[in-house]
Amino acid sequence: MKKYTLLSIGLCLCLACCLPLSAQNRIAQIRGILENPNTDKVLVVSHRGDWRNATENSLEAIENAIKMGVDVVEIDLHKTKDGEIILMHDATLDRTTTGKGKIADWTLDSIKTLKLKNGCAIKTKYKVPTLEEALLVAKGKIMINLDKAFPIFDDVYKILEKTGTTDQIIMKGTEPVDKVKKDFGKYLDKVIYMPIVNLDNKDALSQIDRFVKEMHPLAFELLYVSDDNPAPKQVTEMLKGKSLIWYNTLWDTMAGAHDDDMSLENPDKGYGYLIETLGARILQTDRPAYLIDYLKSKNRHNY
Repeated sequence: MKKYTLLSIGLCLCLACCLPLSAQNRIAQIRGILENPNTDKVLVVSHRGDWRNATENSLEAIENAIKMGVDVVEIDLHKTKDGEIILMHDATLDRTTTGKGKIADWTLDSIKTLKLKNGCAIKTKYKVPTLEEALLVAKGKIMINLDKAFPIFDDVYKILEKTGTTDQIIMKGTEPVDKVKKDFGKYLDKVIYMPIVNLDNKDALSQIDRFVKEMHPLAFELLYVSDDNPAPKQVTEMLKGKSLIWYNTLWDTMAGAHDDDMSLENPDKGYGYLIETLGARILQTDRPAYLIDYLKSKNRHNY
């Protein structure tokens, strides 16, 4: 009896020791793909968490994304009247909570009395999370793209350091090289930064060329409206072996109509075109489970 008891205790201790390491290996695995410009794997970014099955920007939405094997979760940030940082897309409470008015006019303790509403505007039992709460849920399990964070990033970074999650953060922006260096330079060696470039702009290719030469970003988020634009194929060649390419499939004007809706009808024409023809290795979607299943069928997902 003693022998089995000791064996059981030893096994439990072993598992307890291995779990944190396993979680950290997950982040190392994702970063390994991000840092390999020649990878053939495709990373999945879930927009506002898994909002089709949970309230957007909620802890539950993040947890769902983690469970299904999503690589990056995108969340939105705003600051309350008393300086706390919460997850919410809009600057007002009206659409996604039972409250009304500007977030900036509410204190955190008042916001915590509210309930989140789902995509059908129905009240749920869930509450508005803070950034710190979200980071602790995501720690060691999933990369995090912080949207609307630039104006408050000094405050955000303190929370990243407190929670030990700086290695999981992706920031993106549309600013030119000089402004990125000036406004965000002190963080460029601490978190991942990806430029956003609209390929329908005349100077798009020169912007990308300068970013590559001066900042060597791990990836670019690219936007274009129509396949009539030759720039997406040109950029595919420009960035080959240098930086990964990120496309959003949230709606039709973001990636030449090769969006989630097209992919529901024909995933090879939607997701497949972006991956095989335009070299995308990061896709942000509102249908993460569907995209993951497609990538697994092509041996393109890493989890």
